[in-house]
Amino acid sequence: MISITSAQLELWIASFVYPLTRILAMAATAPFLSNVGMPRRVRLILGISLTIVIAPILPPMPAVTPNSGLGLWILAQQILIGIGMGFSMRIIFSAIDMGSAIMAFQMGLGFANFYDPQNTSQTSVLSNLLTIIATLLFLSMNGHLMYFAVLAQSFVAIPVSADAPFTASSWALLARMGGRIFSVGLLLALPVIVVMMMTNIALGILNRVAPQLHLMAIGFPITLSLGFISVSMMSHYLAVPLEQLFNDGLNAMLYFALPP
Repeated sequence: MISITSAQLELWIASFVYPLTRILAMAATAPFLSNVGMPRRVRLILGISLTIVIAPILPPMPAVTPNSGLGLWILAQQILIGIGMGFSMRIIFSAIDMGSAIMAFQMGLGFANFYDPQNTSQTSVLSNLLTIIATLLFLSMNGHLMYFAVLAQSFVAIPVSADAPFTASSWALLARMGGRIFSVGLLLALPVIVVMMMTNIALGILNRVAPQLHLMAIGFPITLSLGFISVSMMSHYLAVPLEQLFNDGLNAMLYFALPP
């Protein structure tokens, strides 16, 4: 006769609940997984399925019941770790969104905004287009599978324990990643900025040479057309820098809570 004690049952529950908490917290903040188009029930089923698959290969969990005071502290840590992992990757997509917003402003499309239900804010059409392209590129690189691999590795790099894995350098890394939103966004928009600057200089010279021309009538179509041409040409070379950005985001997901 097989007998199961309450201590064994609580240990089995803890070995399932702790990884599930981290996985669901990351799924609630990471790009693509946290999309409003994905129902919460699907995210929950995905988190439970992933936990069932990787739980047998994870390091031993602390023998602490989740309903105890120490267990609640461990659960809070797992939530923070999952949110930090998802936020690390969210920064990369925010940088792409900022770069495309700069492009739209330079091209004169700053007024072409619509409500984005995912970000609950006004988003430019070009920003939405480049974000969709970046998401499709991320999926074509098996980014969703990289999510699962990083999650499995995170339990080895950042084990579940009662000791707080966070240091001052952990949040400093996230702050530095946040600063990359501006630098990466500017670098992505730099080709369009250069083209628009040259176009505006040419239009300014044309206005001095032929002041009878109505530049307000011909300037906007010219800048808009050259902007779309430059974006189209730039899109052929986006794969390499975006792949590097995605790799940086995945590395930050894994190591943000580790000391330098």
